[in-house]
Amino acid sequence: MSLLEIENLSAGYGPEVDVLHGISLDLNEGELLAVVGPNGAGKTTLLRTVSGVLHPSSGRITLKEKDITNYGPEEIIKMGLSFVPQDQHIFPSLTVKENLEMGAYTLKGDQGERMEEIFSIFPQLQSRLGQQAGSMSGGQQQMVAVGRGLMIQPEILLLDEPTAGLQPSLVKMMLDKVREINKLGVSVLLVAQTLEALELSERAYLLSAGEIVLSGKTEELIEEDKVQDLYFGSSRTEEGEGR
Repeated sequence: MSLLEIENLSAGYGPEVDVLHGISLDLNEGELLAVVGPNGAGKTTLLRTVSGVLHPSSGRITLKEKDITNYGPEEIIKMGLSFVPQDQHIFPSLTVKENLEMGAYTLKGDQGERMEEIFSIFPQLQSRLGQQAGSMSGGQQQMVAVGRGLMIQPEILLLDEPTAGLQPSLVKMMLDKVREINKLGVSVLLVAQTLEALELSERAYLLSAGEIVLSGKTEELIEEDKVQDLYFGSSRTEEGEGR
């Protein structure tokens, strides 16, 4: 079942300044879907538009068979879609606990119970509840950001490059956590520009200059020379030798 459908979407940051041009894609229930592309491809603009931060100039967005094209972020969050932007976007002066509570303002259930579920995914946060989030490492701040996005018990989680800026040793950890979140029943739309993130998904779209240029099963896309040359700057063999 398709939870999220995007049809012929164009969007940008001003009149006649579209970054996306006729984008169409869908996210199925329980799926981990990747949207991959180089810097400037329009990946972040796509997530901002789906989450209601930006309004499209044309096209349609459907969430659980309801047209949300012109909905604002608060309305969309209440429908079970959560967006975690790139570069953490935490509240640095607030504690870990306060950051998580900020993400739970639409939660109808018990916040404490939901936090325990977050701690099962990110155990390190439990012992740091009273610590100011801004004093934590980059990897820990990313845990806070993703944990906050999970506090509303979303059906869909939009992740904008969750491994950006992390040390190489932490990239695998975060991608493993994304896989774990997906296995808990959350449908995930993952935006990334690394081969490791692409390999996490079963299906993917490849974005270039605001347009979908390839789509399909991940294992098939990885075999495409165009994917290697355009998105990762080298052949798969060279990529493997460089790691």
